[in-house]
Amino acid sequence: MDAAALADELLGAWDGARLIELPSSRPGGLTLAQAFDVAEVLRQRRMARGDEPCGYKIGFTNRTIWPRYGVFAPIWAPVWRSTVTMLEGTEAQASMAGLVQPRLEPEIVFGFERAPRAGMDETELRDCLAWVAHGFEIVHTHFADWRFTAPDTVADFALHGRLYVGPRVPVARFERLGEELAGLALTLACDGTQRDAGRGTNVLDGPLSALRLWLDAMVQHSPRWSVRAGDVVTTGTITDAWPMAPGQLWRSQPDHAALRGLTLLTLP
Repeated sequence: MDAAALADELLGAWDGARLIELPSSRPGGLTLAQAFDVAEVLRQRRMARGDEPCGYKIGFTNRTIWPRYGVFAPIWAPVWRSTVTMLEGTEAQASMAGLVQPRLEPEIVFGFERAPRAGMDETELRDCLAWVAHGFEIVHTHFADWRFTAPDTVADFALHGRLYVGPRVPVARFERLGEELAGLALTLACDGTQRDAGRGTNVLDGPLSALRLWLDAMVQHSPRWSVRAGDVVTTGTITDAWPMAPGQLWRSQPDHAALRGLTLLTLP
């Protein structure tokens, strides 16, 4: 497996919004270690083009959807200034241009005040955070029919398309951050009809727990990557990921008083 060649192929698929052959199905296959090598080449390629990483997305933290997609452990990749929108209110518009088979995920997003380290417990980790927000991640894949292996998804930008981060709530507003986010209930509706509902515990027993487990996994699988002060990290979908099309109006409603629901209108 030529990491640079596969990275260039995936970057071309990103630029051209097109499907490519599944890397894991090619001669020699694709291991998880090789996939993270590809992801690092992609990170370097994007920075060379002038894009700036501003944090990370963690995917497949929701255990309830693992059998549906055939991926049974979290994945992750950088998010970018060009793909992250920090909302001032609760409404956004998203063009579907450039996205391949897009799906919508309601998530909990963290903002870091100081750099964390692996091995921290949740109390120590909370002290590194500046804010919490509800967000929408649009995920997409350059592989047909959403069929892939975990290494494929790691190489494919960890399926990240765009991230919309809602109003930021200071961590001090939460008395028991981990417990409150784990106990969160959320509904997701499209064009006035509820499509799904989920709880924070779906996400590796809670978004703060997912964050802690991910930091430990980073050391093993992507030691060249680190979280910096100012970074944004989104922790994975609370519901299933739902197919999107232009002309839809999506609404989320978390039941925590500090976190506001979001509205997203999809455009061509």
